Amino acid sequence: MHPSKVTHLVSCLLTGFALTISAALAYAGELTIYSSVEGDNLKDFSARFAKAHPEIKVSWVRDSTGVIQARAVAEKENPRNDVFFGHAATNMLALDAMNLFMPYAPKGLEQLDARYRDPRSPPTWTGLWGFASAICFNTIEAKKKNIPKPEHWSDLAQPAYKGQITMPNPASSGTGFLNVSGWLQMWGPEKAWAFMDQLDQNMASYSHSGSKPCEQVATGEYVVGISLPWRAATLKTMGAPIEIIIPEEGVGWEMQAVAIMKATKNPDDAKTFVDWAVSEAAMDAYAKRAEVVAFPVKSQSAENLPPELASRMIKNDFAWAANNHPSIISEWRKRYDVKTEPKK
Repeated sequence: MHPSKVTHLVSCLLTGFALTISAALAYAGELTIYSSVEGDNLKDFSARFAKAHPEIKVSWVRDSTGVIQARAVAEKENPRNDVFFGHAATNMLALDAMNLFMPYAPKGLEQLDARYRDPRSPPTWTGLWGFASAICFNTIEAKKKNIPKPEHWSDLAQPAYKGQITMPNPASSGTGFLNVSGWLQMWGPEKAWAFMDQLDQNMASYSHSGSKPCEQVATGEYVVGISLPWRAATLKTMGAPIEIIIPEEGVGWEMQAVAIMKATKNPDDAKTFVDWAVSEAAMDAYAKRAEVVAFPVKSQSAENLPPELASRMIKNDFAWAANNHPSIISEWRKRYDVKTEPKK
């Protein structure tokens, strides 16, 4: 595909999703839902819920994981939303520790994979789908610049990649954090921080979006982007000259979850939403746009999604990640934040 066409396709993916920000908690027939789901995915999911439950008006507030988390923490004494949907489990656990969520066991909970369920009864949050990490590699630009194809994370520390790598900032992006958390869990602190020191030497910039690095690679801006497998598969299907690499050592991953705010003034509609969110129909929608889902569905995964992805997702300790999140982000910022792109 011609680079201009790839650029157009990427710009379509970046088109903003219209959001309505509520000034206060909603009442009967209305919900305010905070989400960090990718904009185009959320547009699809919200339309499906609206069709299934037209009697409930939803005001969506969508931003990157870090921004939504900071907002929720700032509002913890006076919450402004009724529900969290599609927010990273690591962040949900931190909010749960602040006693913000209402216990609720949605209909069909017992059918979900145990990895996606809060072990308490009743649970305060429920996992919906998982997203992992991948390396996007522009084959055309790599050939021009004589840059080798990476197979392992450690390959990215080689001098050949200097100035040709981009990845998400873990302070603002859940995708960025799952990478850092994954490296720390796979290798331990000493080896992981040493790798990130080397990686930073080759880093062009850190973005605030999990999908942006792969989009930048698709247009030829950079050769390597650490990003989302689903976004990479979508761009490849559209014709972008990229290969999707799942490093052999393994990849970090996260799950998106749903929870009801204890402060909601509309618990009945909030429960209706959560019941829908764990339904087979909703899981079918997630499966079309995610790497793995909490409930086995008939939907086929995205074209070009690497089949080895599921087997290379590490055994993730979400509680450890949640407990160590502040210190990990603090250390990361101290070392690497100077290369983070300005926020628009």
